[in-house]
Amino acid sequence: MTPPRAATPATASATDNAAIGARGEEAAARLLIQRGLRVLARNWRHGGLELDIVCDDSGTLVFVEVKTRAASGPARPDEALTPAKRGKLVRAARQYLAAHDCWDKPCRFDLVCVVHDGATLTLEHYPHAFDLTASLGGGDTAWQPW
Repeated sequence: MTPPRAATPATASATDNAAIGARGEEAAARLLIQRGLRVLARNWRHGGLELDIVCDDSGTLVFVEVKTRAASGPARPDEALTPAKRGKLVRAARQYLAAHDCWDKPCRFDLVCVVHDGATLTLEHYPHAFDLTASLGGGDTAWQPW
């Protein structure tokens, strides 16, 4: 019988980061619920695409990206929402709309930034975090930029 392998520092770090990220997403979901949004899906996946949280806000579909970072880290959570990441979120949102046949619903993209300092989490919710109308060459309405 082969003895179990010890976790390498890289593996332990990745595991720690995943746990911190999951904790941040859980806190973000609670914050959104407190603000009156109804969570429809968490960690919704299609192929290599993922939506952290999908909510309903009085008839508007809200695709929420959650970014969790350490307070002592070199970058703020909002800095991780790059143009490439926004494009990936739009592709994931398209897949969600197609899978649920809800192309007629108004939509928006929100960001929840989570900063952790040990056991303390600080959250900031940014509704309408980005608008892709101009970057995608338009859309029929401001609320659905595809």
